[in-house]
Amino acid sequence: MPLPEPVRPSARPAAASPPAQRLAAAHRLLVVTLLGFASGLPLALTGQALQAWMTLEGLDVATIGFLSLVGLPYTFKFLWAPLMDRFDLPWLGRRRGWLVATQLALAGVLWLLSHASPTGALQVFALLAVALAFVSASQDVVIDAYRTDLLPAAERGMGSSLNVLGYRLAMIVSGGVAFIWTDPANAAGGGWTWPEVYRLMAALMVGAALLSATILPKVPRPVMPPTLARHDITGFFAVVAAVAAGYLLTQRLGVPLAGALLGPFLEGTALAPTLQKRWIDLLALLMGIAVTLPLAAWAARRARFHTLLDGLGNYFRQSGAWGFLAFIVLYKLGDAFAGSLMTPFLLKAMAYGSAEVGVVNKVIGLWLTIAGALVGGALMIKLGLWRALMLFGILQMASNLGFWWLAVNGRDVLPGLDLQAFDWGFVSLAQPTRVDGGLLMVIAFENISGGMGTAAFVAFLMSLCNQRFTATQFALLSAFASVGRVWVGPLAGVLAESIGWPTFFVVSTVAALPALVLLWVLRTPVRALEVDPATARGAADD
Repeated sequence: MPLPEPVRPSARPAAASPPAQRLAAAHRLLVVTLLGFASGLPLALTGQALQAWMTLEGLDVATIGFLSLVGLPYTFKFLWAPLMDRFDLPWLGRRRGWLVATQLALAGVLWLLSHASPTGALQVFALLAVALAFVSASQDVVIDAYRTDLLPAAERGMGSSLNVLGYRLAMIVSGGVAFIWTDPANAAGGGWTWPEVYRLMAALMVGAALLSATILPKVPRPVMPPTLARHDITGFFAVVAAVAAGYLLTQRLGVPLAGALLGPFLEGTALAPTLQKRWIDLLALLMGIAVTLPLAAWAARRARFHTLLDGLGNYFRQSGAWGFLAFIVLYKLGDAFAGSLMTPFLLKAMAYGSAEVGVVNKVIGLWLTIAGALVGGALMIKLGLWRALMLFGILQMASNLGFWWLAVNGRDVLPGLDLQAFDWGFVSLAQPTRVDGGLLMVIAFENISGGMGTAAFVAFLMSLCNQRFTATQFALLSAFASVGRVWVGPLAGVLAESIGWPTFFVVSTVAALPALVLLWVLRTPVRALEVDPATARGAADD
C-alpha cells in the first residue's frame, strides 16, 4: 500500500502577509543555523579533538588512524533512520522529540567519556567514543531530516550555507578554542585538560536540548499505515542481528583469513611488525564489510523492514541514482584523505604547538570555511548546482597540494606573524604565539575551498530527498558521504607511515579526480536537479 504524500512544509498559508512570510523565513534560517551548531559540536569531539587528546597521551599514528573507526555509526545511520521516520516521541511532535532525546544522550556520553582514559583503559575509551558517534549520528539524522522538511526549495542554498556557518562555529568551539585551552604552554591562560573540555561540551548539549524543545517550528507528519509499525521494529532488530553476525564472522574468520593471505607477502617487506598487523586488520575490515552489508540487506527483506526498503527503493527508482551515490562517496574523498590525520601531522610531524594549531587550523581556518560557505551559497545562485560542484571540487583538489608543499618545505619558509596575548574571558593566550606563514596560507586555501564545496554538496543532497522518507534517504546519502571521512582513516594511518607524508598528500590529491570525472558524466541529471518542481508546476499552471 503506497504511503500518502505529506503536506509540503514549504506551502505558504494563503492569508500570510509578506512581512509575516519574511519573518517566518528568518525564523527558519535562524533555526537551521542553531541546529548546524548542535550538529558540529560533537563531530569534532569524535574526530580531531579526540585525535589531539590521544596524540598528547602518546598513542602512535597507526593506532590513532584505526581509532578513527569510532566514527563508523556515521556510515551506518541509514539502518536506524527509518525508525525516526516511522515513529515520533511523545509531547514535542515530529522530529523535535528525537532531537531533545539525542542531545540529552550526547550530554550524558560526553560526561562519561570525560572520566575515561585513552591510555589506562583504551578499550573502554574507544567504546564510549563509539557510543558518542552513534548518538551524534542519530542527532544528525533528525537534524538533516528536519532541515529538509522545513526549508522550501528556494531557501535551500542559503539554508545549507547557514547550516555550515553554525556547524563550523561549533567546531571553532570544540576544536579551535579547545586546542588553545589545552595547550600546555598556555597554562596561565586556563590550562584546561581534555576531560574538562568534554565536560563543558556536555553542558552545552544540555543547552541545545532546551532550545530544541522551545523554539523549533513544527513540521507536518505524513500518515503512516499502522500495520507497518510491527514490521519496522522487527526489521530493525533483524538488521542489527545481521550486523552483529557480520562482526563476529569478521573476528572469527576474517582476521585469520586476512593474515593467511597477506602474511607471506608482508614478511618479505621492511615494514615493522605492528605496521604489518595494521595492513592485515585493514584487509579483514574490508572483507567484513563485503559480508555484512549483503547480510543486512537480506535480513531487512526477510523481516519486511518497510520504511527502510520503501525509502531506499524510492531513491533508487530515480534517474541516475547509482551514479549519484558513487559521486557522493567520491566528492569529498580527497578532502577526507588529507584531513583524516591532519592533527597528528601538524602536531607530531610538523611540531607545531597546540595553541598555534588551534588558532590557525581551528579558529582562523574555520572562520575562513564559514566565509567560503557563504560565498559558495551566493555563487550558487549565479552558477547553478552543477557548475558550482565542478568549480568548488577543483578548488578542493588543488588545496591538498598545499599540504604536500608544507610537508616538503617544512615550517618557517614564509614570513609569519605574532599573535599577541589576549584574554576574552572564555578563551585566552598567556603569551604571544608565533603563527607560521606557510601553515596560515595552506589552511586558508583549504578551508575556503572546503567551505564552498560543502555548501554546494549539502544543497545537492537535499535536492535528492523525497519528503516521505527524508530521514531515511538523507541518512543514506550522508552516510555514503561520510564513507571517506571514516573509512580512509585506517588506510591513511598505514599509508602515512609506509610512504611518508609528502607522497601521502599527493595520493590524496589524485583521490579527488574520479569525482570530477563522474560529475562531468552526470552533468545532465545534476542540472535537472536545479529545477524546483514546485516552481515548474506553477509555471505550467500559468
